[in-house]
Amino acid sequence: MPTIDLDHLSTLYRTHHDGLARARAHIRTLTPTLPPAPEPDDIEAEITYLLIRHHTPDHVVRIGTAHGTATAWTLAALDHNGTGDLHTFDTNDTHPHHLPPGMDPQRWKHTKGDVRAKLSHLPRHTGLLALDSTQGGWFARWYLHHLLPTLAPDTPIAVHGVFHHPHTPPFTEGALVLSWLANNTTGYFTASAARAPHAHRTLTDLRTELGLHTPHPARTDPAIFFHLPTRPHPASPATTRPRAHATP
Repeated sequence: MPTIDLDHLSTLYRTHHDGLARARAHIRTLTPTLPPAPEPDDIEAEITYLLIRHHTPDHVVRIGTAHGTATAWTLAALDHNGTGDLHTFDTNDTHPHHLPPGMDPQRWKHTKGDVRAKLSHLPRHTGLLALDSTQGGWFARWYLHHLLPTLAPDTPIAVHGVFHHPHTPPFTEGALVLSWLANNTTGYFTASAARAPHAHRTLTDLRTELGLHTPHPARTDPAIFFHLPTRPHPASPATTRPRAHATP
């Protein structure tokens, strides 16, 4: 299983350049139809797309959908793979008519409600998990204890909203996840401009080289990406100083 690091992602950017360009064009047609709302930052959305293209999962689970932009990125990757379904969970409804032309809503199974009460709606085998929900410590404790242990080893995981700043405040979702990763001696990758400026700059330069250099303004790309460890240890009850390292 390739490590999610700068070299691997740079290779994926070059390998899937054409598909990524098409996906970006689709997303640009979607954005004007939506009400103002937070969207996934350009690089972290593209990394999620690239990991789906690389791993070709049969089932992607996304917890938290906002207004559908991240959903569209995921559906674009599945459509370009020619296989796979998306299962989303949110306390709000999302609407397939927000999707740009050419994206198959039949690949999308949305469940409205708290995912903690909807576990029977999860697919039997999750090939990639994206967490973009409350960013609250209480929810992180739930999925670290009850959701991640049900997934297969090496499952790719994306957790959004971790590094808006160089460090995460204690007891937040990001801090709890980083402590859990440290407890399992598992590293992570981030292209956060605040946390990993070298990685952010390197990918920005690569995107410019490939003609993918039209980002939206004020992007920080705070997500982290990692593979689930083989035998995860329980989450720590609290954390104040996460030790897991970012790939530079």
